[in-house]
Amino acid sequence: MKSSYLLVLIAAVLLSAVSLPAQNTEDNTANPPANFKKVSTLVRLPDWLPGLGTLYVDPATLPAGPYLGYNHHGQLVNVIYMISIKDFEQHKDFNDLGHNIAELGLKVNHTSVNYNPGHPGMQEPHYHFIEWLITPAQQAEELK
Repeated sequence: MKSSYLLVLIAAVLLSAVSLPAQNTEDNTANPPANFKKVSTLVRLPDWLPGLGTLYVDPATLPAGPYLGYNHHGQLVNVIYMISIKDFEQHKDFNDLGHNIAELGLKVNHTSVNYNPGHPGMQEPHYHFIEWLITPAQQAEELK
């Protein structure tokens, strides 16, 4: 059990370390890349997920992602990766996560790692690794 926590911590640090190049994201209201689809059109989830926003994903990258989360104003506010506990236990490598969004030039404010017991689209227990492009205060206000 302790090794699972260590793996999660290591993955969070690594995901933070490979954060995308710094850029001001206040004006980032661009649409998702053309190959990204609204998650609610792919699985039984609502268009808006409180705490995460409206999510888009390139179907070719499922289930890991990246998923792009937008607030009510159409601003990109987070990038999410979903990694199953089974993949951690099997020591699966995830190389080049996010390569398809590198050109967006994003600046990560902070990272959250959250356990999820499963949901439509990823029924097995997993962790959400969320790279936040906004502050925790903005997150609480904008993603109600």
